[in-house]
Amino acid sequence: MRALLQRVTQASVAVDGEQVGQCGAGLLILVCAMAGDTPAQVTRMAAKVSKLRIFKDDTGKMNRSLLDTGGAALVVSQFTLAADTRSGNRPGFSTAARPEEGRALYEQFAADLAGLGIAVETGEFGADMAVSLTNDGPVTIWLDDAQ
Repeated sequence: MRALLQRVTQASVAVDGEQVGQCGAGLLILVCAMAGDTPAQVTRMAAKVSKLRIFKDDTGKMNRSLLDTGGAALVVSQFTLAADTRSGNRPGFSTAARPEEGRALYEQFAADLAGLGIAVETGEFGADMAVSLTNDGPVTIWLDDAQ
């Protein structure tokens, strides 16, 4: 699984002009299930995200996690994180999980985060979504299950 985390003061996602998910201070998490990903990998990724210390403490140092701050998460599926741009000018996406597998793993990721006590909202899997955010910092972190 791949995830791109953006620390935000607010984020929202809309489909066909209607808001389907939002969060206040916390993380916008763009996720892509990769071919061969397992439910165990997804659970590890959710745990890692929940404990990643990328929020400021009282001294301004990034030393607090999403769990520590009580922040929320907006989880949005984004298969384009699997883009392979090594040859030519058109990205390939063959390393992404098939849609039915991707949906199940995406939904599991959101459920795993919620199970850890994080307020979670989501986008709509497979939809053309408009994502809006105010990046805080900015802080943007790339995670790959292999890390």
